[in-house]
Amino acid sequence: MTVAQLASDRGLHRVGARLPVVAYLKQTWARRQFVVKMAQFRLRADLEDNRLGIVWLLLQPVLNAIVYGTIFYFLQSDRRPTDYIAHVVIGVFLFQFFSKSLSDGAKSITGNRALVQSLAFPRLTLPLAEVMEHFLSLMPSIGLLLVALPLLGHPPSWSWLLMVPLLALYTLFNAGIAMIAARLTVHVRDLTQVLPFVSRILFYTSGVLFDVSKIFESHPWVIAVYDLHPLYQVLTIARHLLMGSPYNPHYWLYFSLYAVIVFLVGLLFFWMAEERYGRD
Repeated sequence: MTVAQLASDRGLHRVGARLPVVAYLKQTWARRQFVVKMAQFRLRADLEDNRLGIVWLLLQPVLNAIVYGTIFYFLQSDRRPTDYIAHVVIGVFLFQFFSKSLSDGAKSITGNRALVQSLAFPRLTLPLAEVMEHFLSLMPSIGLLLVALPLLGHPPSWSWLLMVPLLALYTLFNAGIAMIAARLTVHVRDLTQVLPFVSRILFYTSGVLFDVSKIFESHPWVIAVYDLHPLYQVLTIARHLLMGSPYNPHYWLYFSLYAVIVFLVGLLFFWMAEERYGRD
């Protein structure tokens, strides 16, 4: 009998061996408090490096909205969206959640090499902690948004409550993206240099700062392509819920499918390389 067979008979497993996916998920769920605590610790550590602390959670997206919104205000001329300020603020605030989940999720394994190599735990917790951190940092922005919208002429309505399931789906989608990026970065380190450009391209092309129906009014096929764009869908749904902008109700179905499929694909894609993390 070999040593491996003897260990198997005694219920022992090779250190770092990939568990079956169900057992892997159970271990990850058992460490859910670790995910939350790590997210809170990183968020607190980032804020403590700045004098203004938590104010930056609000100031950064507001400054981005002001800078980009001002530039695109003049560039779009008569094609500006209705309720331009609210349109831009919602877009910038929500897109930042995706952008940071993508960039920091991609570095969640390579940036924690010492932790990955020294301890045995489901590596899935690392990209999830990154997404959780940026979800927590999004909450003050959402609070500010709900306070500012009535001042911009959009009083509270019951539709605002639907932001809860929308943000849940959005978090699921971003988690899937973070897991995919985390594994790809392990194999191709230079990807971290490329992702900022990818994020910037998506920022300028996802309808964050403009009204797709007005910009591409003479090109219906482009609008039809945008109907399949997940980031455009989530921004459009959010604008409908918060300010009553027109939208396609099917976007709820489309984005729900995107969120579930991207999360499951990201989960399986990440899990399949579990044994390679910390070794490559």
